[in-house]
Amino acid sequence: MAWSIAQVARMSKVTSRTLRHYDSIGLLSPAWVGDNGYRYYEKEQVHRLQQILLLRDLGLGLDVVADMLNGTDQLTVLRNHHRWLQDERRRLDRLANTVARTIEELEGGDEVKMEELFDGFDAAKQKEYEAQLVDRFGDGVKEHLASSKKRWQGATKADADRFLQEWQDIVTRATELFTAGVAADAAETQELIDRHYRWICLSWTPNRESYSGLADLYLEDEFRSQLDAQAEGVAEWSNAAMKHYAQTRL
Repeated sequence: MAWSIAQVARMSKVTSRTLRHYDSIGLLSPAWVGDNGYRYYEKEQVHRLQQILLLRDLGLGLDVVADMLNGTDQLTVLRNHHRWLQDERRRLDRLANTVARTIEELEGGDEVKMEELFDGFDAAKQKEYEAQLVDRFGDGVKEHLASSKKRWQGATKADADRFLQEWQDIVTRATELFTAGVAADAAETQELIDRHYRWICLSWTPNRESYSGLADLYLEDEFRSQLDAQAEGVAEWSNAAMKHYAQTRL
């Protein structure tokens, strides 16, 4: 018995893109690839995916997971993981301190500087997102990322609050239009997408290709859950609306 990559993704709650990535790094190859180019997985591969997800849930990196599944010396793996746990403990200590200082500010204490608001947050996750963007759009996107970081240097907490509130307002309006049955290419929808594009430009200025790529990124689990929070289907609708905007206005 075999399952397609889409079926495995749906059952495991892992995106198809992640499964393709696991294949590309040799962590989880499909049982076979059909003439149509689709990947298919059998019970052996599904069991291996389960093991991968269990180890990932323990906080292990993909390289450590690969070592453990491929039979590398367990003592070496454990020592490396121990070092990771110590680093993670230090990061959590910084994060706890950041939260404490934010609480103090909200209670009337000194204002926390913008660059200090995110001390201890998962830099590895940020680097992962940046790596995904570079993978999709090439090295040219690095200039945009650097520009974005530069634009936000010196920003205040109030700036960050306004920026995040605008995103929430855009998502709320998108949900309203979607549930009302307004088409993705309708003038009202495209007006909202133009608002979204101008919001994005506060950080970086995407062209047609990169804005279409951002639309695809919004279908990934991390963003889809935000967009579909109130109505399932908003992410797909937003993807279509953004791509129409990219093709007609950029």
